[in-house]
Amino acid sequence: MPRVETMARKALILLGPPGAGKGTQGRKLMAHLGYPSISTGDVLRAEIEKQSDLGRAARKLMEAGELVPDDLVDEIVEARLTNEDSRRGFILDGYPRTIAQAEFFEKLATREGIDTLAIGIIVDDEVLVDRLSRRWNCARCGKIYNADSNPGREPVRCDECGTPLTQRRDDRPEVVRERLQVYHQTTQPLIDFYQRRGLFLKVDGEGSVDGIFHSIVEILNGEGKNRTASK
Repeated sequence: MPRVETMARKALILLGPPGAGKGTQGRKLMAHLGYPSISTGDVLRAEIEKQSDLGRAARKLMEAGELVPDDLVDEIVEARLTNEDSRRGFILDGYPRTIAQAEFFEKLATREGIDTLAIGIIVDDEVLVDRLSRRWNCARCGKIYNADSNPGREPVRCDECGTPLTQRRDDRPEVVRERLQVYHQTTQPLIDFYQRRGLFLKVDGEGSVDGIFHSIVEILNGEGKNRTASK
């Protein structure tokens, strides 16, 4: 009997600093590829809402002000990946965050026959500080505005519900710089991890949303030629 070739299941890992647009690109890639965009935070909230064993364990830690440990995050992500919607592939936003998580996922990918690619959305720190410090939020409906790229009709009120806009503390310039410092300390080892394996590609994240998306799609279409590994 002739051998039947099957397409490998795909995992696309988005890496990038706060404000790089990982969530936006994840949603656009989800529509383009037909893969779910999976955010660790969303998965945690879903497990807590379901009151699953994993969700109850995570909730107990979070209510005590403790970080959810790697092994529990790994279990929650692994459980999410058993859903039918991720059978062909999936996009990960916010996972892995540590080398331990990356090593766990590498073993999972090997066992399950998952083809992994990490894409880094690269943006200069000062561009991010400027971008995030111009971001304003509606506390009622959650809509996000930007003084440059997405201004509202009124500068101080939400177009949708009329609620006065506020700026998150995390989007203030001094806090953004602190967040970026933490990001570089924790994420550079992940970039090195995937570069050594020839599984990391980067894209310029300082263009338009559509321009960045098209760059990612071009990378995916030619990923066999464009993958890079450290020497």
